[in-house]
Amino acid sequence: MSLGKLTYSKSGVNIKKADKFVKHISKKTNKSGDFKNIGGFGAISNIPKKLNNPHIVTSTDGVGTKIEIANDIKKFNTIGIDLVAMCVNDLIVQGAKPYLFLDYISTNKINLKKLKNIFKGIIKGCEIANCKLVGGETAEMPGTYENGKFDIAGFSVGLVEKNKILKGKIKKNDIILAVPSSGIHSNGYSLVRELIKRKRININKNKFLKTELIRPTKIYVKEVLNLINKNILNGCANITGGGLKDNIKRIIPNNLCAEIDLNKINTLKIFKWLKYSGIEEKEMLRTFNCGVGFCLIINKKNIQKVKKYFSKKFQPYVIGKISKNYKKVKFNGKIKW
Repeated sequence: MSLGKLTYSKSGVNIKKADKFVKHISKKTNKSGDFKNIGGFGAISNIPKKLNNPHIVTSTDGVGTKIEIANDIKKFNTIGIDLVAMCVNDLIVQGAKPYLFLDYISTNKINLKKLKNIFKGIIKGCEIANCKLVGGETAEMPGTYENGKFDIAGFSVGLVEKNKILKGKIKKNDIILAVPSSGIHSNGYSLVRELIKRKRININKNKFLKTELIRPTKIYVKEVLNLINKNILNGCANITGGGLKDNIKRIIPNNLCAEIDLNKINTLKIFKWLKYSGIEEKEMLRTFNCGVGFCLIINKKNIQKVKKYFSKKFQPYVIGKISKNYKKVKFNGKIKW
């Protein structure tokens, strides 16, 4: 049986469109990227000479089912900011400055307009984080994804001087500061989408949800690196999936405890909406950041020094302290929803 003229494009892969997208990327001259690397087999970058004893820190992540919200409302120019944020916010927890970023985009069929918008967000995220976009991969995978569906992943590399690594500096009587989140960030969207489905909400007809659910993740790089450079940060935690407890306990030394007063947390309207739409408080705390996007642990004498590096919208405020206890995290009180 003859298969006729069988080609790659007939199987669903359009190499010409992929090449057009690569050319679109490589034409950019944005300060966030090293575009001479785009299209090559691998990206080559210099290690800054000013570092005496550099250590490499790496992070990889995606944005989860927030992608489905982007698909539902057909807005793709901010999801790339989320992608960068999910990676670089983890790097700074170690004390590292984000240096390089690579992205991976996979889709059932290349849609140049959609890809260009996704890429726009990635560029913006790299600008905010002051890191270089040096390469990536775009994969057309017919039969793997449903029509119009896609996924994105990011990989970031950071550098830190050995004496700047944030480890072993947290002490009893340090205070815990909450830095506000911009919203849900990029965690808990499977639960959000299930809630919306059960309540039969059309988010395209709900201005509040349409705005809040696609709001990009706050990138904390600039502010946190300032604190690290000034040697006034003893520890920090990126509050992602798992909420406050699961994330902050990862940085608390043995025999110390992060005592957090939940009633001091300033939550946001979107979390109040989720809570009163039927999600139990225990599930809220375990799944979402609830308004706390990042935590800083400092000596209490440095609180005013810390605050001056943050804008009014993201001003840190005290939510707890470090005490002696066998439990790594202890909650007191309740959030004022």
